[in-house]
Amino acid sequence: MRVKEKIVDGIGVLTVSGKMMGGPDQRACHEQVKDLISDNINRVVIDLGKVEWLNSSGLGLLMGCLSSCRNAGGDLVIARAGRKVNSVFMITQVIKVFETFETVEEAVNHLKGSGTGGGE
Repeated sequence: MRVKEKIVDGIGVLTVSGKMMGGPDQRACHEQVKDLISDNINRVVIDLGKVEWLNSSGLGLLMGCLSSCRNAGGDLVIARAGRKVNSVFMITQVIKVFETFETVEEAVNHLKGSGTGGGE
């Protein structure tokens, strides 16, 4: 699993690629979210467009990142989840927890208007 980070309009965008199946890479990803929060960026988009598969450890990572953002007064949303990832979200009912968007741009625009530290 690899993670690329960029900031778009004050919102952290983490693009994840590979498989989300536990291990040190996942801990590093959660640390990236915590680092964003320490830099006063509490709104995050996780772009899953390049994720091939995720298991329960991957779901746990996403839940942990969501909790960190919300505890900091922000939010976390998912963008570009593929068919396999969406099927895991549906089976586990995680789809009810996360807001998901077809594109990163839609996700960023949603968070810009969310009133958590920014907005229009």
